[in-house]
Amino acid sequence: MTQRLYYDDVYIKDFTARVVSCVESGGSYEVVLDRTAFFPEGGGQPADNGFIGGAKVFDVQEKGGEVVHCCSEKCPVGAQVECRIDYERRFDHMQQHTGEHIFSGFVHSVCGFENVGFHMGSDFVTIDFDGELSWEQLLEIERDANRAVAANYKVTATFPTEEVLKTLEYRSKLELTENVRIVEIENTDICACCAPHVSSTAEVGTVRILTAERRRRGGDGVRITMLCGLDAFDHEVITDSNNAEISMLLSAKRTETAAAVRRLISENEKLKARAAELSRELARIKAEAIEPTEGNICLFDNVLDEPALRTLVNEAVKKCSGLAAVFSGDDETGYRYIIGSRNADLRKAAKSINSGISGRGGGSPEMIQGSCTACSLTIQNFLTNFTV
Repeated sequence: MTQRLYYDDVYIKDFTARVVSCVESGGSYEVVLDRTAFFPEGGGQPADNGFIGGAKVFDVQEKGGEVVHCCSEKCPVGAQVECRIDYERRFDHMQQHTGEHIFSGFVHSVCGFENVGFHMGSDFVTIDFDGELSWEQLLEIERDANRAVAANYKVTATFPTEEVLKTLEYRSKLELTENVRIVEIENTDICACCAPHVSSTAEVGTVRILTAERRRRGGDGVRITMLCGLDAFDHEVITDSNNAEISMLLSAKRTETAAAVRRLISENEKLKARAAELSRELARIKAEAIEPTEGNICLFDNVLDEPALRTLVNEAVKKCSGLAAVFSGDDETGYRYIIGSRNADLRKAAKSINSGISGRGGGSPEMIQGSCTACSLTIQNFLTNFTV
């Protein structure tokens, strides 16, 4: 059975090992070593990547008690090979995972809720808890977690005997009875976990909660997204850069950008309401200028908003015996249309109208809407001669 070096030293970056077996599988190779520092996917933590000799290791899984390395190239059985893990990636995973233990430990001790789901993605970490937590509670627990980081508490991992295990109170998602690995964070948390962690809380750097939302599956509770360490730092740099730009654009202090944005949104809503009111008034003025006709009315307008265009059509149908149509757009990008009538069943006529103007759309007997690609001259000529 493979000797698991990552249990002896989580900081190991390279090592030598003997190739026990190498089996081709779907265009890649499954390699077993006599000893390995590559962590296989488990406990919510992704597998390590790296190299075995010149072969790239892109996945590591545990199969039948063995650690199987999925490699890009064949490795010679029996040979001693130099192995190297992607340590930057490994250390990031250890930061995120240890930070998750710290945060989940405080949620459990403060609120009594269990961590019932954990996923470490490429962009952030997600954790599911089986109870409701307000944003204020989460921020306070985040503060507790960062106090624990600053305290530089020890992080240890052991395989207690069955007798010792029975005396421990520890968090676990599974009912475990043998070969249970316990990760203990001093004064903070005790949890069953198979993954590598940093050896002190200070190495986590920081714990940062990004979002919180209700769990969509699996019952009540909350799902949070979080980042730790250098990932959290990089996220803060991007966030601060965006906030600095918003601050400059709105001529507001960086600590007051939210209030400035709220004011801007309020002003914009008032302007939109005023613009809509003016658009409706302009539609009524345009409608008053339409000469009554026994035929169809065809208008082109790129000023009115869509509600005002409908108002214009509703007023125009009163001045014609046929159709009242309004088109918005241009010959290059196409047109949106609204067509109304008091005397024709437009739902039945829609196919013929769309065929004549290269359009698509439909609606009710009184009004249809859609788009078309015909040019304005074609549209005008078609509607001048169209009858239902």
